[in-house]
Amino acid sequence: MLIRLVRRLLLPLSTQCDRRKGGRGERIILPSLDAYAQWAASYPPHAHNALMQAEQTAMTALLPALAGQVVLDLACGTGRYGILAGGAGARSVIALDNSPAMLRANPLPIRAVATTEAIPLASDSVDVILCGLALGHLPRLAPSIGEIARVLKPGGCALVSDFHPFIYLNGARRTFTAPDGQTYAVEHHVHLYSDYHRAAADSGLRITAVREPRRDSAPIVIVYRFEKEAISSQPSAKW
Repeated sequence: MLIRLVRRLLLPLSTQCDRRKGGRGERIILPSLDAYAQWAASYPPHAHNALMQAEQTAMTALLPALAGQVVLDLACGTGRYGILAGGAGARSVIALDNSPAMLRANPLPIRAVATTEAIPLASDSVDVILCGLALGHLPRLAPSIGEIARVLKPGGCALVSDFHPFIYLNGARRTFTAPDGQTYAVEHHVHLYSDYHRAAADSGLRITAVREPRRDSAPIVIVYRFEKEAISSQPSAKW
C-alpha cells in the first residue's frame, strides 16, 4: 500500500525515479553544488512546490518565538527561512550556504559561503538554527549535527528537515529542470530517525519533537526539533 501511495505522489511533488544511467527519459544525478548552481536562477525564496509547502508548514509549527533572537539560516539557499525569521522579529539573521549561486540570489544582508560541517560562528552564539532540506545531501550527519550543537546557545533549539527516507527508498527523488531543459535529480543520502537520534545524542542535543507531514497517507518529509540543554542556575548540592 505504501509503495503504491508513494508512486502516486511522484509527479505532483516534482520528484521522479532515477535509474542513474542518464539514458533518454531517465534522470541524471548531480552533486548538490552542481545542482544548485543550475537551479538557483529559478529557485525563489519561498515554498514553491507541494513538498516544500508541506515541509514549511511542519517547520513553522515547531518554531519557537523568534522575536529578539539570533537566528541562523543554515544551508539557506535563496533565503526562505531567513526571510521568515526576519519577518517574525528576529534580532539578527545569519545566512550560510555552500552554494555561491544560491547566495547571489539571496536578499538577506548577512550571508556567507560556508558548509554545515564547518560553521564560521563562535560556540554558544545562536538562539535558533533553521536548516531546511539540506542534510540529506551529505553522506554523514555527525559533523553537521556536531556543529549545530556547538554554535547553539544553551537552551537554544534547531529545526532540521529532510526528504523522508520512506519516499526516497520507494523511488522518489528531488528534481529540477535546468535552463537547458534537462531534468536532473539532486544527490541524496538516506538518514533514518535512528541516525539523527544517534548524532544528536553524541553531540549533546535532544530530539524534542518530530513532524512527518503526509500526502495521501504517505509521509513525504520529516522535521526534527533539537534542543540544547540550558545551563542550570542552581548551585550544585554539596554533601
